[in-house]
Amino acid sequence: MSTTSGKTLGGRRAQAARNDEVILEAARAVFLDDPKAPIAAVAERAGVGISALYRRYAGKEDLLRQLCHDGLRRYVEEAETALAEPDDWAAFTGFLARVVDADVHSLTVHLAGTFTPTEEMGRDAMRAGELAATLVDRAHASGRLRPDAVVHDLGLLLEACAAVRVPDPERTRQLRRRQLAVLLAGLSSVPDTDPLPGPAPAAGEFDWRWRRRE
Repeated sequence: MSTTSGKTLGGRRAQAARNDEVILEAARAVFLDDPKAPIAAVAERAGVGISALYRRYAGKEDLLRQLCHDGLRRYVEEAETALAEPDDWAAFTGFLARVVDADVHSLTVHLAGTFTPTEEMGRDAMRAGELAATLVDRAHASGRLRPDAVVHDLGLLLEACAAVRVPDPERTRQLRRRQLAVLLAGLSSVPDTDPLPGPAPAAGEFDWRWRRRE
């Protein structure tokens, strides 16, 4: 293969990767807003033709599966990163903060039951559970995590944070971090005197959800 043709092929692959990222970002936004939305809505939001989308994904279920598997892989990645942290409590809380910021559980809440998981997803889910259990065990060993807290409480915590959403993404991040701090204070066996992060929720800040959609 000549240098020129090699560069052309590399350029096409890079463009294909960028297109796929755009499609996945669009799919995430569309399906978090409405899991029943047609796949054509994803193509429209991504600014690509429907044929370009179908070249990558055979159908809506494949796209949903990819989104959730990506989220699961991110969860595993963040847990593995946390295990390298020598401070057991910092490892636990840092892991949760990064998963909340990545908004992994919004996908779980909205898209569960909309596709058939693969065997690989099952293996990754088992790995995620094992890593989370290790982080919880370490947090218990540190003396900071209350003794009656269990690994499955993490799912409740993460889903509670994922439920917080306002139209502005940065404000959503701030509110979720504040919610996380409140929940972690409840899990900690040691009183936390640090102020809650971010501006407090304002009166009427969540009223937008009551506006009727056209």
